[in-house]
Amino acid sequence: MNIDPAVVTTVALVIADWTIRIIALIVIPRDRKPTAAMAWLLAVFLIPFVGVALYLLIGNVRLPKRRLERQREIDAEIAGRTSDLAPPDGETEWPALFRSITEQNAALTALPAVGGNRAELIGDYQASIDRMAAEIDTAEHFVNVEFYIVAFDDTTRGFFAAMERAVARGVRVRLLADHVASRRVTVADATAAELDRIGVEWHYLLPVRPLKGQYQRPDLRNHRKLVVVDGRVAFTGSQNLISRDYDSPKNQKRGLMWQELVTRVTGPVVASVNAVFLSDWFMETGESLLETAHVPVREIAAPDASALVCQIVPSGPSFAQETNLRLFLSLVNAAQERVIITSPYFVPDEAMMYAITSAKYRGLEVQLFVSEIGDQGSVWHAQRSYYRPLLEAGVRIFLYPGPYILHSKHLSVDDDVAVIGSSNMDIRSFNLNFEISMLVRGESFVRDMREVEAGYRAISRELTLEEWNQEPATATFLDGVARLTSALQ
Repeated sequence: MNIDPAVVTTVALVIADWTIRIIALIVIPRDRKPTAAMAWLLAVFLIPFVGVALYLLIGNVRLPKRRLERQREIDAEIAGRTSDLAPPDGETEWPALFRSITEQNAALTALPAVGGNRAELIGDYQASIDRMAAEIDTAEHFVNVEFYIVAFDDTTRGFFAAMERAVARGVRVRLLADHVASRRVTVADATAAELDRIGVEWHYLLPVRPLKGQYQRPDLRNHRKLVVVDGRVAFTGSQNLISRDYDSPKNQKRGLMWQELVTRVTGPVVASVNAVFLSDWFMETGESLLETAHVPVREIAAPDASALVCQIVPSGPSFAQETNLRLFLSLVNAAQERVIITSPYFVPDEAMMYAITSAKYRGLEVQLFVSEIGDQGSVWHAQRSYYRPLLEAGVRIFLYPGPYILHSKHLSVDDDVAVIGSSNMDIRSFNLNFEISMLVRGESFVRDMREVEAGYRAISRELTLEEWNQEPATATFLDGVARLTSALQ
């Protein structure tokens, strides 16, 4: 009996198709949020073979076992060193809700809230890099630098020169840069050559080099930005170490420029910023710097007790509990008067959307600052898909004008609590990126942030529901598709 090969092929494809679907129903929902599971299942069911290929490439959020073991090891070491710290002055006077949030953060990250800090906001792009370079010029013992993107160009030349001078003085200068993001820039080779020339000890974070045995999900990236000098001063925020146009011909053609916000901090919290660097260095190299590039909190002279209470909250795939998302949710739910969010990439999960809209329904003032134009098409469209429910709830949305990309990342609550750092208010930052956030309690700091927000508001255009209702169906269709794909995590 002759069997038609075409029939055999068709039967085999049908069996394979249904096998893939059944296995996907068993495997994909396991330990995954329903929205993410549904997005993956939709991809597999609509485009089975392509969907499976994508899932195998980027469907696993877990880090390699060795990295997870190192994270647990360094967390235990940090927890042991902070377990006997005396409570911050004035802790008994903290509002109960704030105290409970700091306890949650400490339980999830091993880093405590500490008092006696000072913080300054820097919104000028070049000035922030120059301030970092000036501090590096005062270094006597060590300089720890970590950025998502590191580039040697005209904007950062002074920073690199300061590192070179520090190395020449005998200061240990260490630098970490995300592998994928930093290799993607046009000056990547020149940057690596300059770091080698000036004698910086440096490594790429989360390298994707399968042939060298260095591999994990390729879009799990280290998005942190920080600089620590001698354990006495630190910088963190949204800004990368690169030109304001990201050395990109495409950005230069569009005239795009990034607007950032960085904070310079002194006081005991600097030890926590440094602990994040030490953790990442240990995870990447296996070398512990706790004895050679670390100043214990108790040894840092604290200013008066009226200074800021600060807590560093690291997050990322090595933390199972989405520490930054829990921080944001707790703060928005605890707010009593106002919530003001600034995020260049605003793609919240369902819980975050409920928290934000519920804050408005509770009668609070709720505002969101985002860019009017986007530099990443899929993210920009996904972000737009949330505008209607926000506007219908009464949230005020301000669009920061082009050609600027408002890349600052901060949240202020009521008149005395704020967060600043590297974390966007999006699913990627909640689940896939390594981030650093700093929680601050202090009216002076929030006043300064209010001035920054007022500056945004003065030049932004407020989006109204009436205007949004005029959006063409073709645009909102793309928004909805982008929103579905944003859940593939």
